[in-house]
Amino acid sequence: MDKTIAAVSTPLGSGGIGVIRISGESAVAVADKIFKGVSGKKLRTMKGYSAAFGKIYDNGEPIDEAVATVFLAPHSYTGEDVVELSCHGGVYITNRVLRAVLNNGAVPAEAGEFTKRAFLNGKIDLTESEAVMDIISAKGRAAARSALNIKDGRLRKEIDEVKDLLVDSAAHLSAWADYPEEDIPEVSESHLLESTNQAIVRLEKLLKGYDVGKVVKEGVDTLIIGKPNVGKSTLMNFLSGCEKSIVTDIPGTTRDIIQETVVVGSVILLLSDTAGLRDTDNPIEKIGVERAKNRVQSCGLVLAVFDASRPLDENDYDMLELLGDVPSVAVINKSDLQSVIDVDYIGSKVNKTVLVSAAKGEGLEELTQAVEELTGTAEFDENSAVLSNERQRECVVSALGSLKDGVEAIETGMTLDAVTVSLEEAIQSLLELTGERTSEVVVHSVFSKFCVGK
Repeated sequence: MDKTIAAVSTPLGSGGIGVIRISGESAVAVADKIFKGVSGKKLRTMKGYSAAFGKIYDNGEPIDEAVATVFLAPHSYTGEDVVELSCHGGVYITNRVLRAVLNNGAVPAEAGEFTKRAFLNGKIDLTESEAVMDIISAKGRAAARSALNIKDGRLRKEIDEVKDLLVDSAAHLSAWADYPEEDIPEVSESHLLESTNQAIVRLEKLLKGYDVGKVVKEGVDTLIIGKPNVGKSTLMNFLSGCEKSIVTDIPGTTRDIIQETVVVGSVILLLSDTAGLRDTDNPIEKIGVERAKNRVQSCGLVLAVFDASRPLDENDYDMLELLGDVPSVAVINKSDLQSVIDVDYIGSKVNKTVLVSAAKGEGLEELTQAVEELTGTAEFDENSAVLSNERQRECVVSALGSLKDGVEAIETGMTLDAVTVSLEEAIQSLLELTGERTSEVVVHSVFSKFCVGK
């Protein structure tokens, strides 16, 4: 990490401010070559967490006005000397300032290299590093709040507590076995079982919350299905807050799948409006109907729409049978009209039933509650420790497997050496989760997913 790196840390495009971040041993020296403050003071004379206003120059030519903010090691994001140059936003200006920085001693930062340096310098662990991109990519409030809590160390603290529990047991076992001449109390199998099972319970709780956390973070693939003219497209527009689907009184208007991402309560729905399900001779509409039917079994959630003012017919019955075991909410639309539909029968075929009037914007609260309950997000605690990705999940699964082997070893009367091995394997998996012991390949894989500038 002897190189000083630089990158644009704000999105390229028109904007009020563009930020060029410089990090490394020569960060301040590089910035001093191109930045001249109106006070005449050099950046190297400034204290950390201080800023100066001035201009950026390249080969003596003024490029733009800027604010230079200085952060000195180790009290910076990366743990190194850092200078952030805030200039006017815009592709040309930010790239021009970056070029001046690179021309004066810095090298382009790789994807995620600033956060990687923060990790390598011990500012954050691997779970907190991964949470940075989760914060950036969050599409909803719950996902953002959860990621921020992980960034603040909530998952690390949970893993550390479990790890410390296991380390105490493993250390006692090792000391008792290695120093028989010392007056070390014999290991109690009941106490060993109790502490190991306690660790298992806590890790299983983390695993149990993984799928719900993934829904909150990534969203659920959701399909809107129903006969023509029951209000599918109106529901799509209602949830989207804009006209994504064309709404007419002509059956078969929607002939292909229209997609949009919407946030319903704490759930991100990757929403797809489909062609009306009915028998048709129109070859184009028929393709759309078949695509809709094929998507049902592969999606994570179905919003099956019915017209409250029309009785069920064969198309409705076929659709209900098509749902099978797919998590589904029956959205009985047009609740403002006189209802003649068999709500009880529909309720016997789906997980949840709600009444709405998509055209009048009524029933969203009830639909939100049904979706949250069905996806498990209704009880999601944004402040809890949550596993963020498959890498973390695999580490917990591995640790759990080792701990269960240890319990089996105790219960079947095997030597305590076998228990020690199981505990040490579990500890190793947890150390890999937080990044205290991990390979360079894993570290590279984690940070390669980051954007440049972060």
